[in-house]
Amino acid sequence: QVQLVESGGGLVQAGGSLKLSCAASRSISTLYPMGWYRQAPGKQRESVAVFSRSSTTNYADSVKGRFTISRSNAKNTVYLQMNSLKPEDTAVYYCNAQPYGYDYWGQGTQVTVSS
Repeated sequence: QVQLVESGGGLVQAGGSLKLSCAASRSISTLYPMGWYRQAPGKQRESVAVFSRSSTTNYADSVKGRFTISRSNAKNTVYLQMNSLKPEDTAVYYCNAQPYGYDYWGQGTQVTVSS
C-alpha cells in the first residue's frame, strides 16, 4: 500500500502562485506514472501534469506554460508549481500514482483562485 499526502493548497488571487507538494510513503522511482489531477465542482476529474513511466512530462493544454511538475527523489515528493493562476484553476487537486496496475490517490488539496 502507498500513501500520498498533498499539501500547499489555499486561496490566492488571480495572477498569483502556489506550490503543491505530494509526499509518498515510498520511493517515487517505483510509482510512475505519477502526477497531478484536479476536479472542479460539477466537472470530471482531469489530468493536469504527469510524469510518465519513462519520466517524460505531460501537461494539460490549459496549464502549459503556467504549471511545472517537478520532483525530489531524496524527499519522495512530487511538486506542482502553479503560476499565473486563473479562476478556472479552482479545484481540488489530487496526487496520483499508477505503478503496474495499481491506482493510488491522495486525499486532495483545495485550490481557490479569486478574480
